Amino acid sequence: MLLEDLYRLMKIGHVQAQGVVDTMTQPVVVLDQNLCVTTANNAFIKAFHVDREDILLQNFFSLGNGQWDIPELRQLISVVIPRAAAVIGFEVKHDFPLVGQRTFLVDARRLVHPDDNSPNILVIFDDVTERRRDDAEMDFIVAEMRHRMKNLSAVVLSVVKNSRSDDPAAANFKEALLGRLDITFQAQDVAARREAVEFEELLKDAVGATVSERLECSGSSAKLDSAKVLPVSMIFHELATNAAKYGAISVPAGKIRVTWESETGPRERTLLVCQWREEAGPLISQPERKGYGTELIEGLTAHVGGSVKLAYPPSGFTATIKIPI
Repeated sequence: MLLEDLYRLMKIGHVQAQGVVDTMTQPVVVLDQNLCVTTANNAFIKAFHVDREDILLQNFFSLGNGQWDIPELRQLISVVIPRAAAVIGFEVKHDFPLVGQRTFLVDARRLVHPDDNSPNILVIFDDVTERRRDDAEMDFIVAEMRHRMKNLSAVVLSVVKNSRSDDPAAANFKEALLGRLDITFQAQDVAARREAVEFEELLKDAVGATVSERLECSGSSAKLDSAKVLPVSMIFHELATNAAKYGAISVPAGKIRVTWESETGPRERTLLVCQWREEAGPLISQPERKGYGTELIEGLTAHVGGSVKLAYPPSGFTATIKIPI
């Protein structure tokens, strides 16, 4: 139950509200204007090994030989809440005498009954000790995985680079493979951080430094979740590679203009609609057959649940890509 839901319930001030509070799994207390306990639910009693009779009408910060007299928490309840009305997710880490080292997220709100002008304070404690421990373990595992992936990528790239490629076709294949491996390893390293990535930053990294110098970007801030970092990076790497070989970047005056905006798609999904347009490049025409790069772009776009439309007007190649965000 959220803090505001509980606040509305407690504001009614009847027996049913108290019954609901007692069924909550999160520890809850209500303090009067003197910071004395007026209500403590069963979860609070159980979590902190106290007797209800011993804590009711007692100053909160004197409970359990002062175990709650934590400077940050005292500041929150006695100073911040009276001014701010509500605080959500305030983290408290403390070594409690009876329950040991624990980490709590504290939600607190002023509680004013319609028939009583004296303000109370509603406090909810969410024990996130195990969650924080699991997060720390996962961060360690991810860091170790990233380290091993970097070592593996270095070995793979070294093997490919040192492979002989006297035949021109083999040399071209080697160059394309190295480019795809490089962007794959870079994107996997970014994705392993499990953080959303700014689209423009991802785009510029994917096309590389040479193409990025002749890239014009226009669009509002948009973030992609970590699961889409690798496929989206590979899509724009392929577009940039084709532009450098056959399109606008293959001539000195050529440039690429990329614009994007958000729109609402089917089933109320938010889509990032990206327009890739090559300008001032050589005259082009529809290719006679679909190459691997085109198949890769179409396959990766479909993989993330999006769509792509490629066009080959003589003035320059364009691609319209829609990605769910």
